[in-house]
Amino acid sequence: MSQQYLTPAEVEAIAREAHEGQRDKAGRPYAEHIAAVAEGVRARGGSDEQVAAGWLHDTVEDGVLSRTWLDEAPLPQSVKDMVLALSKGEDEPLEDYTRRILATPGARLVKEADLAHNADPARLALLDEQTRERLMAKYAKTRALLGLPGGAP
Repeated sequence: MSQQYLTPAEVEAIAREAHEGQRDKAGRPYAEHIAAVAEGVRARGGSDEQVAAGWLHDTVEDGVLSRTWLDEAPLPQSVKDMVLALSKGEDEPLEDYTRRILATPGARLVKEADLAHNADPARLALLDEQTRERLMAKYAKTRALLGLPGGAP
């Protein structure tokens, strides 16, 4: 008997509902970010599993869905693995986080799409200068640790 997984539309609906009412640092609806990440994964040639991880990438980290929910969700194990790899612990060193992403098949592409949207100049322009500069440095360091173009020298 084969496993019945959530459809792409169901994954999107769950992610949108989980982040309902959340706002990003610029005050925009958080659903815009997760939609942009999922589309960025798709545009980079990502698999259906990677697109699903794009929709869900911040759910466990942000605490809007529990680890138990993820463990029990009817999702391929690869999606669960990517979501967990992309869930940075509160005090986790960036180096440990990026090593885990690199060790998890498919996760690097999802993080690349996440970083691309986070570092979008139009999005960053909505932030105060101090926050913008701090985040730009953080994103550059993350890109460098992941071996992505545009990383810090």
